[in-house]
Amino acid sequence: MESNEKKIKIAVNGGIQFGAKLSAKQLIVLAKYLDEGEELELTTFQQLYIEIPETKKEEIIAEFEQAGLSCYPIGNYVKSLRTCNFCKGAEEEGMPVAIELNRRIAGTPVPFTLKPAYTGCPVGCGEPLINDIGVMKIKDTYNLYVGGKSKGKDAVTGKLLLENLNPEDLYSAVEKIIDLYSQQGKKREPLYKFVKRIGEDALLEHIS
Repeated sequence: MESNEKKIKIAVNGGIQFGAKLSAKQLIVLAKYLDEGEELELTTFQQLYIEIPETKKEEIIAEFEQAGLSCYPIGNYVKSLRTCNFCKGAEEEGMPVAIELNRRIAGTPVPFTLKPAYTGCPVGCGEPLINDIGVMKIKDTYNLYVGGKSKGKDAVTGKLLLENLNPEDLYSAVEKIIDLYSQQGKKREPLYKFVKRIGEDALLEHIS
């Protein structure tokens, strides 16, 4: 596809499923919007970045979604949920909960890019402890971690904020954290710095 139209960049992935995968149909529809020599950028957060014509944004996103792709904005938004491979099964590792959590939070505007992660068991393949917000399923409940940072010499694991949550309480807590961060976070202030600045007690008071 060759065009001189102004383009915008969006993020896409195959949705929350058994691993970060794309089908042949999804690859074909993505290829329609690549000029010869263009490349797709694969991020560490299970997303592909692709440029599409700005004037056809809604039409193309609808086409991508029809092929089973999930589409997200790029920039200072909540990223789509990074997940594990659900190797023990969708129900046992809580895939429906991960899907619903992603639906509620992905694409929410925030002061600085926020990366949430989910894992269905204590092995932690989804790396919840080194992302901004992490969820770990323990038997039939969920533990919530905040303030992880994976890069730099000051890398740190997230702190356990709440444990033994049911799904509804998990959704509520995560949404309230993001809401507080959206309201009180400084411009380009990462979540781990925000949590350190306001303190865990203030965070807990807000979500209780």
